[in-house]
Amino acid sequence: MIRDLPILAVTPGEPAGIGPEILIKLARGHPRLRLLAVADIALLRQTADALDAPVDIEEWNPGTRVSAGRLACLHVGLSEPAVAGQLSPRNAKYVLETLHQAVRLVRSGQAAALVTGPVNKAAINDSGHPFSGHTEYLAALAETPEVVMMLTAPEIPGLRVALVTTHLPLRQVADAVTATRIESTLRITHHDLRHRFGISRPRLQVLGLNPHAGEGGHLGLEDDQVIRPVIEQCAAAGMDLVGPVPADTAFTPNRLADYDAVVAMYHDQGLPVLKHAGFGKAINITLGLPFIRTSVDHGTALDIAGKGMADESSLLQAVTMAESLAMQH
Repeated sequence: MIRDLPILAVTPGEPAGIGPEILIKLARGHPRLRLLAVADIALLRQTADALDAPVDIEEWNPGTRVSAGRLACLHVGLSEPAVAGQLSPRNAKYVLETLHQAVRLVRSGQAAALVTGPVNKAAINDSGHPFSGHTEYLAALAETPEVVMMLTAPEIPGLRVALVTTHLPLRQVADAVTATRIESTLRITHHDLRHRFGISRPRLQVLGLNPHAGEGGHLGLEDDQVIRPVIEQCAAAGMDLVGPVPADTAFTPNRLADYDAVVAMYHDQGLPVLKHAGFGKAINITLGLPFIRTSVDHGTALDIAGKGMADESSLLQAVTMAESLAMQH
């Protein structure tokens, strides 16, 4: 018996950005997928018409089958018409509502995984809704206080980067790198690499916070006083860890080949390396949620929105990863 492919709930994100375009291109170019968009159906149809990309877009209601070869859509109405390339804070409510509805779909089992398109944090915050990012917002919706942002470039073995802190000003990072947060990140990353990715004994490189991992205390005390004791504690509990490792040597090919993931202390410590190596083909995955969530590795690209120039490669990678993870369960 041939198993049906999993249903993937997809939120295109900011309606004035490239999210609707890359979703239409994905649906058009990969008809084998079972996609359930959570979006304004008129926006998707207008986008398909503008791209001259015939896609069968059908409004979906609970109980309706999601079939390959067409794009099902759970309709969520825009607050005002979207204009490509022009942000409107009034549509922030729409963006957030698509996330609410998509989470309901995956938590109720009507979709097997959630794939998110890019949003504009400034537009959402300007609307009066505090929003530091998808990762934190989805954790709140799922009532899951401890989650981990991990990006991966599937074509490069070992290039998975999990973050202890995410969207914080650099000035606040050192205070946020606490023993509790490090331990939580290591535990969640180790668990999900085992149970979602099927790696029986994950090996993790844990980066130091300071240059040269503190240089024995001469370049900061956090590495020896905060990070190292947590690594030793987790190693004693059975995790395969090394660190704190200086960030400037952790990403050499030989080291990456020996480990399954790198745990970075802050956003721009690990992600520039990953995006340099795999931009457009990298995937953002939220670990620790009670459902599978993947995302593109890029922003809304307002400068090219509406011009037919957007590349759907990262969305394809995110969808492929979500599908693969869903089929393991």
